[in-house]
Amino acid sequence: MGSAAAVASNCCVLKHRVNTFVGGCSLKSISEFRKKSSCRLVVASSGNTDTTITQGTGRFYINITGFPFPLGPFLNRRTFRTQVVKNVIWLFEQEQALGFSSVSTNIRMTVIKLKSGGLWIHAPIAPTKECIKLVKELGAPVECIVLPTFAYEHKIFVGPFSRKFPQAQVWVAPRQWSWPLNLPLEFFGIFGSKTIKDDDFSTPWANEIEQKVLSSPEVGIGPYVEVAFYHKPSRTLLVTDAVIFVPRQPPNCISKESLLASAKNGLAVKILSKGKEVSDEPVVDNKMNRQKGWERMVLQILFLGPSNLLEPNASFAQMSQKLIVSPIVKTLVFSKVPEKVKDWIDGIARDWRFKRIIPAHFSAPINASRSDFLAAFAFLDELLDDRYVTRPSLSLLVASLMGKAASYFPPDDMKTLSSLDDFLVSVGAVKKTVSGRKR
Repeated sequence: MGSAAAVASNCCVLKHRVNTFVGGCSLKSISEFRKKSSCRLVVASSGNTDTTITQGTGRFYINITGFPFPLGPFLNRRTFRTQVVKNVIWLFEQEQALGFSSVSTNIRMTVIKLKSGGLWIHAPIAPTKECIKLVKELGAPVECIVLPTFAYEHKIFVGPFSRKFPQAQVWVAPRQWSWPLNLPLEFFGIFGSKTIKDDDFSTPWANEIEQKVLSSPEVGIGPYVEVAFYHKPSRTLLVTDAVIFVPRQPPNCISKESLLASAKNGLAVKILSKGKEVSDEPVVDNKMNRQKGWERMVLQILFLGPSNLLEPNASFAQMSQKLIVSPIVKTLVFSKVPEKVKDWIDGIARDWRFKRIIPAHFSAPINASRSDFLAAFAFLDELLDDRYVTRPSLSLLVASLMGKAASYFPPDDMKTLSSLDDFLVSVGAVKKTVSGRKR
């Protein structure tokens, strides 16, 4: 979720997603709770996308696992469906929270209708009755279910989701691993899966969707693995956590209860208040407090310990409304293997002429070009030897200039993350730098 996670490796250690014990199963025996949790759903839309309104039922879902932080909501997950490209691409979103904290964001599944008439599912979410109903309303069989990463928060739903569509093929990113126990995929309920390979043109979707695999050397207790996909007919790039675009307003799937809980002046706010007096007054439900709750959530997700939670506006303004690499991913992963990451993003920008990007968290779709994408990764050039930085074209020069802003993060907010990185390096949990380029 681009937020804190278990102190393990790279962002996995610090991204609320330690790969461990399996969970996420609907309990049919608790029918009374399901009745209480069913209510009307207005499916969200953003920008110029189409909106669908439907009756939502069956939001009950249990997921109490995930070492050391279970992923919430624990019992009730609303699903929002948005159409991005008419009759071709849909986004499905649910709220995802870090355990018992007041920090939430959205988690996204992308569905693409192939020319064969079947559906291609990217990064499944919790298969509640409501979610499955919204998928079936598309009127097409599910042909492929894709796990594009090693990360627990996406892996945990693949098995339960695939059991709802037993005829679908399951494909997974290579080099799957989990922590603190490196468990096989079968333990997570994923059986008979096929491995996604870099630039593999033998997949069932090869005529319409291409993929490039980022498989880094181990930068801690395990490798960072992410697969980027390109849907050629719609010129859409799909990533998991490589880049994000923080919206000014909170996603519709995040409940007002979560936002108001984050707006309360708890212990974290008092610690990160820069010595200012902190009020203990009750939080009134209004637009201002919901916005404050969202801004606090974002800063904690991006920085773990931002410099000032009492007044988050200034830092939030610097981090929102632009395409960026999450500070956690940048610090704990990409800065460790800059050559490997540069090869990956250069290949994406060189081979794919995308006009929009769909990540698994925060805003989507994002109207962005290859220059915008490269700008978010401009920090890599500062980490690489001159031998690996090629002479830029005019477009890449513009991207680099843009990137100075896109990859700049407030130094005060970065202090906690930088200190944590130094500590993990000192105890050997994370490596300082790793060379990943094939020479």
